[in-house]
Amino acid sequence: MKIATFNINNINKRLRNLTAWLAKAQPDVVCLQELKVEQRALPASALRDLGYRGVWLGERSWNDVAILARECDPVLTRSSLPGESSGSASTLYRSGGKRCADHAIYLPNGNPQPGPKFDYKLAWFERLIEHGAELIKAGVPVVLAGDCNVVPTVQDIYRTRSLHNNALIQPQSRQAFARLLAEGWTDAL
Repeated sequence: MKIATFNINNINKRLRNLTAWLAKAQPDVVCLQELKVEQRALPASALRDLGYRGVWLGERSWNDVAILARECDPVLTRSSLPGESSGSASTLYRSGGKRCADHAIYLPNGNPQPGPKFDYKLAWFERLIEHGAELIKAGVPVVLAGDCNVVPTVQDIYRTRSLHNNALIQPQSRQAFARLLAEGWTDAL
């Protein structure tokens, strides 16, 4: 099974790139982040023409995600993390498939930091770590795919002072990501 993730940063502006890539790579499952399109404006027919069907939650901003599956219908079983109120700034989808459960994640960016957005990011990360531990305990093959909005180590980014205060490179963000991996997950990048 080939599973891919793609932060598309506006699906309608990059539809030609996406469809060309789907036709060439033919992944079985694709998790997309930052669709930046309202729910009813997702170009579903263009994706169906390539054999992909999906579940998604569209927004005009950046917190939206989708799961596309080739030649089958993904089943939406959850649209938020346990303990999260509906309509929150970050989203998660779960698609129950025959061989595994796929999660499309867009973890909150957290900028500017310090502040309420960064606090929300860290709280969301905690809920993801807890949920991830439960998934591992369940013993079901599962993939968490998406954008965690963290630069895990200093080796993962060029040197810059302009990003010194960015939420993606803060020690707390990096520590939360490391704790997620320590639960038994593998960073495929």
